Amino acid sequence: MSTVKKAASIVISVVMWIIILIAALFAFTTLATKEDGSVSNLAGFTPLTVQSDSMAPTFDENDLIFIQQCDPSSLQVGDIVTFHAIIDNQYALNTHRIIAINEVNGLNSYTTKGDNNELADQHVIADGDIVGKYVFKIPYLGKVIDFLSSTWGFLIVIVVPMLLFFIYQVYHLVIVGMNLKRAMTEEDRMKQAEAIVDREQAQSVESERAKAEAARAEAEAVLAEAKRLKAEAEAKLASANSSEGTESGSQSGGSGFADSESGSTDSGSGSDLK
Repeated sequence: MSTVKKAASIVISVVMWIIILIAALFAFTTLATKEDGSVSNLAGFTPLTVQSDSMAPTFDENDLIFIQQCDPSSLQVGDIVTFHAIIDNQYALNTHRIIAINEVNGLNSYTTKGDNNELADQHVIADGDIVGKYVFKIPYLGKVIDFLSSTWGFLIVIVVPMLLFFIYQVYHLVIVGMNLKRAMTEEDRMKQAEAIVDREQAQSVESERAKAEAARAEAEAVLAEAKRLKAEAEAKLASANSSEGTESGSQSGGSGFADSESGSTDSGSGSDLK
């Protein structure tokens, strides 16, 4: 579900950007063409909206035509060109077919006429008046471009979508920020949990180590006590053995003295016998 939602979001973003860019480029080109004598172009091509049926059926009113910059010396009779003109005392771009080319002193002049007009154009044009050569058309798209060039069209088709797109992007950034914050909070919680587990493990290790040290100390104390008791037992045993040896020696000395007395008595008896 999240993959589909992400793909749909990407598609919507791409489509909106394409619509906005195309509309902005066409609107810019059309506005620039109407405001001054220079003609804007995109990669050498200029889109223009047809305002009359003077060239019907080649192209009709509200068609969108594309003209391309060209070298006037390459033009021939029958070519359709766009040129600067004054129509009803106003500057305009006119697109008609060349019906005659005249050269005077090395300078060309061109006579033009609309395919749907009975008479040729009154004004003869020169090389400097030519803006470009007609290339192709897109039927009825000129009406859309005119609408885009209007205030309401620019507002509805360009400003409003850009505003909505901006709001959508802000919403998307807010959602991303919330998800990021949630992820960071979860990560902090996990780190805290890991820290608690590590601390408990460390405390457990310290407790086990303390217990082991206490047991070791107790064992050493028991061992020392056993050694002391052993030493005392050995000392008592040695003392007991020494006492037994002393008593045995005393008993041996008493028997000799008695024997001496017996001998002396016997000697006395012998003396008396004499």
